[in-house]
Amino acid sequence: MGAGHSHTPQGHPEPTPRALAARKKANWILAAVLVPLTLLTIAAMVLLWPSGSKEGIKLSSPYAAAPGVSFDTGKIQRVVVGNCTDDAAQPGAPTGSGQGAAPGQASQCTFAYTEPDKGGNPVKVVINPDVAKSHGVKIGDNIRYLNLSKAQGAAAQGTPAYVFVDFVRTLPIILLAVLYAVVVIAVARWRGLRALIGLAGAYAVLVSFILPGLVEGKPPLLLAIVGSTVIMIGVLYFAHGFTARTSTALLGTIFGLGITAALAAWATDAANLAGVGNHDAATLANVSDHISISGIILCGLIISGLGVLNDVTITQSSAVWELWELAPGTSARKLFSSAMRIGRDHIASTVYTIAFAYAGAALPILIIVMLYERPLGDALTSAELSEEVIRTLVGSIGLVLAIPVTTLIAVLVVKATGLKGAGTTPDDGARPPAVVRESVATVGASPDGRLPDGSAEPAPESRRGRRAAQPAQHG
Repeated sequence: MGAGHSHTPQGHPEPTPRALAARKKANWILAAVLVPLTLLTIAAMVLLWPSGSKEGIKLSSPYAAAPGVSFDTGKIQRVVVGNCTDDAAQPGAPTGSGQGAAPGQASQCTFAYTEPDKGGNPVKVVINPDVAKSHGVKIGDNIRYLNLSKAQGAAAQGTPAYVFVDFVRTLPIILLAVLYAVVVIAVARWRGLRALIGLAGAYAVLVSFILPGLVEGKPPLLLAIVGSTVIMIGVLYFAHGFTARTSTALLGTIFGLGITAALAAWATDAANLAGVGNHDAATLANVSDHISISGIILCGLIISGLGVLNDVTITQSSAVWELWELAPGTSARKLFSSAMRIGRDHIASTVYTIAFAYAGAALPILIIVMLYERPLGDALTSAELSEEVIRTLVGSIGLVLAIPVTTLIAVLVVKATGLKGAGTTPDDGARPPAVVRESVATVGASPDGRLPDGSAEPAPESRRGRRAAQPAQHG
């Protein structure tokens, strides 16, 4: 699975033959587990690969225009509010029943005079009442609207000629995407660029394998496990390189993924998650007999925690390696304890991250449930919130259990090298430089002041003396 490090830190000598042999041994141990697992995953992916056929799918796109109807775009030049009788009412909203009109009074509608991007005179676009009330439109907004001016019978039915469909958000989204890429690459450099490319590959797996498989009725649990494993293998190695610490993080990630999948499968059935009350779920349920809403929910529970799971496992793996390099003589137990102190802090902060992320995405539902004034227990177990609650709990359990397992695997791999301080000093000795020993004495020092390798802690030195000694120690 590659060497344990991609380069030699500045000021340290090249790894010795014993160090290289030790790293090779650790890599062989990891390869013995990961290579068969990778081959099995690829074979399962080939067997589950969807045909891509959409036979039997009964879904009419709302963006498919009828004869004589088109979707046009333009920029708003002027916004006015007037009686809906000045123009045809919104489809499905008869005149007199519009935005807060009293009985016997004409309703008020919002109209946007829009200059078409394809050229021509401004057209009078009717703005949806909910959009006008919640967000509104203003001069300079780019919008997409339905052009019914040439539709047969539209005028006779009282249908407006131009109806608002959506805002055009292309420019702000592109600017944010470019800014995100620039920030990631500026801070993380080549590793950040590789992570962005890996993210694109992950979405390719999602779009070409998992989603079509769900539409065709493939087993959702297998789809989620196989697809997620492929994504993690690609993303981790592509972003972090073929190193022993990356392989360790991958093993921890796969373990956490397995725990999450098992809990998600049980919770989906035990809690009867059927997507009841969800408009999109109801739409999919009527699209095809092969689509399982509960299967889609199960798949979503597994995939939703991948990013955070990957974050904590790669962090724990790196923490073990860094602690070991700073104090190579630390025992396995002390190394595990030191890394778990980092892991516990990570657990606390990441659990908050998952909970707040899901709460933020479900704010409209939370507000509606709050306005219902239902008891808290009923609200949390309701059809509206139960899926988000279970998603948080399942993802958090898999995350928490993955941290000690990843830490343990990393410690075992590090100790499997069988050397103390391999590659740290020119003569393969166990004693690291005095400055390093002094800075990491707290990692595993015993109460009598001795370091994990049994040597005495260095005597205090002046700051000037330490600086003067560094060239001789690292030269």
